[in-house]
Amino acid sequence: MSNRILLAGALALALASPAVARTALVEPPAPLSPPVKLTVGVVKVPHVAPFNGAAERARPLGVEVELVNFVRYADVRTALASGSIEVGSIGPADVPIAVSQNLRGIIGLMGVGVSAKHPIVRNGVTLETWEDLYGKRVAIAPGSAVWFQFAATITEAGINYGRLNIVNIQGGGQPFVQAMQRGDIDLFIGWEPFESMAIQQGLAYRQTKLDYSRSRAVGAELGMVGATRDAVQNKREALRRLIWAYLQVQNEISASKEALGAAIAAWTGLPAQVAKAVADDMTLEQSLTVDQVQAQAREFHRLGVLARDVSAELPQFFDLSIYQSVVRR
Repeated sequence: MSNRILLAGALALALASPAVARTALVEPPAPLSPPVKLTVGVVKVPHVAPFNGAAERARPLGVEVELVNFVRYADVRTALASGSIEVGSIGPADVPIAVSQNLRGIIGLMGVGVSAKHPIVRNGVTLETWEDLYGKRVAIAPGSAVWFQFAATITEAGINYGRLNIVNIQGGGQPFVQAMQRGDIDLFIGWEPFESMAIQQGLAYRQTKLDYSRSRAVGAELGMVGATRDAVQNKREALRRLIWAYLQVQNEISASKEALGAAIAAWTGLPAQVAKAVADDMTLEQSLTVDQVQAQAREFHRLGVLARDVSAELPQFFDLSIYQSVVRR
């Protein structure tokens, strides 16, 4: 099924419920001649669903987009650092991580969305307060974006992370669901769509009394779009048109939660009911600031994740002006 048909279906669903806020865009930029190619690395997670359709919208603007699929943010970060791709969907902490590793070729362009983040708790297990974490088997992916959010939140709440019974899980999100199926864990700190999958399978519930997206240091940002420094310097107008196209699709699929759910299903291959559950807690928007990323970097250094505090260096690794140039003010 073509992207055009999938997006048409999402737009039809948008009429079923009231619209939400849209990003006001400038008029479409003039087409580049000759066309410019951009290689874009993506992880097929719900919060970058606008990439499904962005290539089609960018083509009339003189930008040929080649999408390359990756499984993990870390792989996209490595590909950006090596220059094998020019644009990528990365985690909210990937720029500070790269800078701390003396990888200086990745530039953050914009955020992609926010969501409340709640522990996914196995049915029959009680978790009412952060203190209830003690004695529970807590599954998490060490060094992941959600690990940063969780560690910062519980630290601010006075919880001793070192006293928790942490079960480290690698290999993507599906192993969290499988561990819960086996009864190996009591809860997990994960990401969509695997949170909703565990709930839809009747394994767990979402403990909405506890939200680890609200820490002062990390916040609720789900990820960002980054580019190589070379692309920012030499393909700036192509990047500008790609972002315009991305935001146009974002506006369309964000017209309602039904439309967003349909777009997430089309992008990720999730069952419709799981995709709708994911959409209900997610907002696609661009609120990421350099100040927030600097706060993250300071906290990651304090937690011992980053060997050095790179917060003072970060302004030179962000260029929000490309995004700002396509948004009406």
